[in-house]
Amino acid sequence: MSPTLFTPFTLASGQTLRNRIAKAAMEEGLAGPGQAPDDRLIALYHRWGVGGAGVLITGNVMVHAEALTGPGGVVLDANSPLEPFVKWAKAGKAGGTKMWMQISHPGRQVNANMPGVVWGPSDVAVDVGKHSKRFGRPSAMTPQQISATIQRFVTTAARAEEAGFDGVEVHAAHGYLLSQFLSPLVNARTDEWGGSLENRARLLLEIVRQVRLAVSPEFAVAVKLNSADFQRGGFDADDALRVIEMLAPLGVDVVELSGGSYESPAMTGRAADSRTAAREAYFLELAAELAKTSPIPLMLTGGITRQDTANTVLA
Repeated sequence: MSPTLFTPFTLASGQTLRNRIAKAAMEEGLAGPGQAPDDRLIALYHRWGVGGAGVLITGNVMVHAEALTGPGGVVLDANSPLEPFVKWAKAGKAGGTKMWMQISHPGRQVNANMPGVVWGPSDVAVDVGKHSKRFGRPSAMTPQQISATIQRFVTTAARAEEAGFDGVEVHAAHGYLLSQFLSPLVNARTDEWGGSLENRARLLLEIVRQVRLAVSPEFAVAVKLNSADFQRGGFDADDALRVIEMLAPLGVDVVELSGGSYESPAMTGRAADSRTAAREAYFLELAAELAKTSPIPLMLTGGITRQDTANTVLA
């Protein structure tokens, strides 16, 4: 008998989701003082938590306090007080839902008027035509900065587990830092972090490897990955398939498929090509192709708002 939306799903880590419905990450922008979740965010996730989903995935939680996508961003680093995150996790889990934290670094996708750092694999700036000046000019990361960034992801993941979250999702989509390293259009490095896809994927793979070692076996580790960047010469579906295969031995429970970046915002529903023209399930065609051979369970995001659409995706 084929699974339905309400069939439980057990992950490789042993964690069981009560159904196949996930709340995907959204940019809430509701951090309170000290870049921590406050009563608004806690109340919001409590409402979602009693709504019956199998898993809630938080909006971006930044691993670097000096690298934010915008004001109101939540940060969990070595210096963050843990109690607000304990309350946040408890609120989301109130109705029996699993609660995962999406952990992220924006890289070069930082507004020019934001304080802090603007980093990228190379000094290639965001190109959105006449609006390009809205983004800061990135500097290419040094090997030391790359190493420190890996450790920041590990620290955030370990502290998320300590706060009571059930898992983390490493954000490697939507043109953020890890997606930038994967993209041959943005990553022009000639060292071990650039060039071949194996080198461009090295940062993501090293983060996932070290996160998996730092958390307990039953703690879920997921990755959000673009099915494609939808830019000529950029990261494409064939690359996505190869990266999924590279992630498989590292203990990844789920790969969530999305697409696009600030330069080609397919994730907002703007049709990037004929395969994303639908108003719902933007990336379904690419995901269906990847699912044929993926060694890791796949989750699909992108405009899925109705039960019949979700059933089509599941089928």
